[in-house]
Amino acid sequence: MAAPSEYRIFAVGGIPEVVEGDDLGGLIDTALTAQETPLEAGDVLIVTQKIVSKAEGRVVPLEGVTAGLFAQDWADDWEKDARAVELVLQESKRIVRMTRGLILSETRHGWVCANAGVDQSNVGGGDAVALLPLDSSASALAIRQGLVARGQVDVPVIVSDTFGRPWRNGLTNVAIGVSGMNPIRSYVGEVDAEGYDLKVTEMAIVDELASAAEPVMNKLDKVPVAVVRGLDIPIEDYDHTALVRPAEMDLFR
Repeated sequence: MAAPSEYRIFAVGGIPEVVEGDDLGGLIDTALTAQETPLEAGDVLIVTQKIVSKAEGRVVPLEGVTAGLFAQDWADDWEKDARAVELVLQESKRIVRMTRGLILSETRHGWVCANAGVDQSNVGGGDAVALLPLDSSASALAIRQGLVARGQVDVPVIVSDTFGRPWRNGLTNVAIGVSGMNPIRSYVGEVDAEGYDLKVTEMAIVDELASAAEPVMNKLDKVPVAVVRGLDIPIEDYDHTALVRPAEMDLFR
C-alpha cells in the first residue's frame, strides 16, 4: 500500500468535565455529532488517559490516603505530599530509581515512567490524584464498542499519556492503551530507497499518532479527544503489549 501524501488531525470539542461512571463512548459520540465530524473508516481516535481515569473511578482524594513511614521520609526530604508518594509506591510494580525527588518506576502495565503515572494536574487543584487505568487497552476497547453501539464506524482507539524520554529534554505524548490496530509498523525485511535491507527498524506508530495529536488537544484547553484522518489504518486485533520492552532487552534495568 502506497504511503499517503498527507493526513490531518482535528480536535473533538464540547466534551464536558468527566466524572466517575460517565459513558465515554456516549460523550464522544455526542461531541462528534455536534460538530458534524462523524468517524470515517480508516480514522484513529486518540483519547487522553485523564478522562479515562476519571470515568473509571481512578481519581483518588488525598484526604483518604495514609502515608507509610517510607513515603513520609521521602516526602519530607523532597518537600512532596507524602500521601501522593504513598500512592506512587502502591501503583509501582518495581522501583527503578529514586533521585532528586523523582520516583522512576515500572507500572503493572509494564511502563517505566515517572511516579508510576500518578498525576495531580487537572484533577481538583492538588487535592486528588489520577492513577493510570487498570488496563488502558481494555478501556480503549470499551470506547470502541460504545461508539459502534451508537452507530459510529469502528475505528482504532489509542489512550494517550505524557511521558519523559531518557535521552532527550521535553515530554511527549505516547500510547498507553491500544485497541484495533497494530501498535508497531515493522520495516524489517523491507528494502529502503538505496537498496539497504532493513533488519531492526520498527516504528511505534501509535506513539507517533499520540504525539502528533497533542498540539490540537493542548493540556491547558482541556480538549481530551482528537481524530487522525487520512492514514486509512486497518482494523486489527492488537493491544498495547507489543510496546512493552522485554526485561532482557531493556538497557535501563
